[in-house]
Amino acid sequence: MTDSIDRLETAPNPEGLRRVAIEPLTRVEGHGKVSLLLDERNRVAQARLHIVEFRGFEKFIQGRPYWELPVLVQRLCGICPVSHHLAAAKAVDQLVGVTGLSPTAEKVRRLMHHGQILQSHALHFFHLASPDLLFGYDAAVARRNIVGVLNEHPELAKQGVLLRKYGQEVIRLTAGKRVHGTGAIPGGVNKSLRREEIDYLKRDIARMVEWSRGALDLARRLFMADVEHSRRFARIETNLLSLCRDDGALELYHGGLRARRPDGGIHFDQVDYRDYETHIREQVKSWSYMKFPYISDLGPNEGAYRVGPLARINNCDFIDTPLAEAGRQAFRAFAGDTPLHSTLAYHWARMIEMLYCAESIARLLDDPDLSGDERVRRGHMQNKGIGVIEAPRGTLFHHYEIDDEGLVTRANLIVSTTNNNRAMNQSIRRVAADLFDGRELTEPMLNQIEVAIRAYDPCLSCATHALG
Repeated sequence: MTDSIDRLETAPNPEGLRRVAIEPLTRVEGHGKVSLLLDERNRVAQARLHIVEFRGFEKFIQGRPYWELPVLVQRLCGICPVSHHLAAAKAVDQLVGVTGLSPTAEKVRRLMHHGQILQSHALHFFHLASPDLLFGYDAAVARRNIVGVLNEHPELAKQGVLLRKYGQEVIRLTAGKRVHGTGAIPGGVNKSLRREEIDYLKRDIARMVEWSRGALDLARRLFMADVEHSRRFARIETNLLSLCRDDGALELYHGGLRARRPDGGIHFDQVDYRDYETHIREQVKSWSYMKFPYISDLGPNEGAYRVGPLARINNCDFIDTPLAEAGRQAFRAFAGDTPLHSTLAYHWARMIEMLYCAESIARLLDDPDLSGDERVRRGHMQNKGIGVIEAPRGTLFHHYEIDDEGLVTRANLIVSTTNNNRAMNQSIRRVAADLFDGRELTEPMLNQIEVAIRAYDPCLSCATHALG
């Protein structure tokens, strides 16, 4: 299915073609643009998603001491700093020779992580995606925004704000601050939770679970409202990559890598993520600061994959919280025997995960280990550490190497949005091929390109690299 749109990556004869740019992309994190090349009959000859900002974290953290990394690298982003904080902390754990955290440290980190995903998914669904889903792609621009949602769906907007606020409170109490905290340190955490902090979070968690359940129901109903359009829009078939627990359960903090083929078959399973370089390579193209990862033994074209909520819900065998598992079963029943490849199903899958995080927070708040005294463990120094975590937007890789003085000599980050780069480009080409050819372009039509990109919830700031 994707072969027919791959031709739109590069026009064979770009001279004389008319250029149309969507710049900047709206309701996404970071700065990017889409460029289209059209011939005299408005047929699309080229469509590309460009990342136009440069952030050189992999380079300028070289020479820094390893213990700074969990705090330093989260400055990549103000939306998902906890994901970088924890991925770096997992890598640094290996640098200090810690193979297993204390129960208190692991559970405090998991609580922090679930709070991060809860608030991030709420922000994206209610604030960034819902204007298109509630009002339609061709609604007036003045209405198609968060202010329109506040005016016409005030209770829904309020729930989105308070769900995000709750997740940020979880982060504050586990990491020290809502943004750019310091909770995870080499070998563990720097604080556990006091009884009054746990009671404070318990006060509202039942409401958060209920609101998350309602958001999942809404996301499913919006998908089903025009099911043929939802199935078809920006649809591509790709491999799917995520962490999974060793028993196949959805796992967001730790697990083995699983890759599923477009037909649903397993390509590899329970791969130790410290061996990621054996299975994943990165391709560089001259027209983007964002790399193009692929499964190495399948090659750059057949090996492209998607990550994030759609991949994770398609990939896992079950979810170990009851309400989210019921949501997953409905999702899988609709999909049938093969993965659900519809790009708009990202929103449905994302709300299953938000509910899972709310349920998981409720469960963790009853665990006495959250208040334990053993917060840090020590080991013998190593020169290489690789941390992988499921960030809100997908699988996140942090790879560091240090010298004998503990200074960073090499860093490689493959962030979630980078993993989705080829897929996002293919999705916008699918929209262009299906909807634009031979037609005069209008703002609502161009917005559909953005709708396809927004489904992935990209974090463009995190995803930028220098060429080479």
